[in-house]
Amino acid sequence: MRALAAGTLTPVTPRRAATVMLLKDTGGDGGTAVHMLRRRTSMAFAGGAYAYPGGGVDPRDDDRDIGWAGPTRAWWADRLGVDEAGAQAIVCAAVRETFEEAGVLLAGPTGDSVAGDTTGADWEADRSALVARELSFAEFLDRRGLVLRSDLLGAWARWITPEFESRRYDTWFFVAALPEGQRTRNASTEADRTVWIAPQEAAAGYDRGELLMMPPTVATLRGLAACRTAAEALASAPQRDMTPVLARARLLDDEVVLSWPGHEEFTKHVPSTAPEAARPSAPDDDAGPDPDPTGGIPA
Repeated sequence: MRALAAGTLTPVTPRRAATVMLLKDTGGDGGTAVHMLRRRTSMAFAGGAYAYPGGGVDPRDDDRDIGWAGPTRAWWADRLGVDEAGAQAIVCAAVRETFEEAGVLLAGPTGDSVAGDTTGADWEADRSALVARELSFAEFLDRRGLVLRSDLLGAWARWITPEFESRRYDTWFFVAALPEGQRTRNASTEADRTVWIAPQEAAAGYDRGELLMMPPTVATLRGLAACRTAAEALASAPQRDMTPVLARARLLDDEVVLSWPGHEEFTKHVPSTAPEAARPSAPDDDAGPDPDPTGGIPA
């Protein structure tokens, strides 16, 4: 952070990624619940943090032979702020990662249908092959005669991991309703727990210091809390601002001020120099910025 604020750090190029906030209505006055997973504490990045199913784009996610239904690639390119190949790769990554990590598949035999139960042994074999990258998502859809249902997704937000992080992601957040006949499960090796939880309850857990989350997760939960149903969240998605949110670091007197534009609650003030008593005896032992996962995006 100090090096970034001082202009001496060359940021790592972020990897494109996608994550999906799966929603379901709880009935009555219960509102909606969102599916979240807790990353294992042994994970090198964001260990112990609650997040949504998601991950990085596979180089094969822009395969033009993929079965596709819903808004065109050109429409998605405009919405996501990328070219058409990039748009397909991001949308495909969102659908693929949701299946890989939650066992939920946003695809169907036709453009107006969706797959039913995906928990059988044959489905699990295909899911495992996708995770191992032995099978591309285009090949998976083709062998099962399915088309990707891009109309079941709503683009919600875009966050880029701060430039001082060594592992960075340019992540698009989507909303989707849990398809009828499907159910979530903890299919990810990176998670030790999954929950269905009301967005406002999850955000309150963060506020109380009980649930560890990164800023993008907290911010999206606060946005979801205003939606009474999954359909309402999907209907509001096209009006969501997709301007990328990227943390900024600046030197102010004896502090580094880290801020996320439009999200003042995450602003951090860090001493620009370590206290004398805390300085190491060898001058070259303090050569780099302190590691700090706050603001990263689990993927």
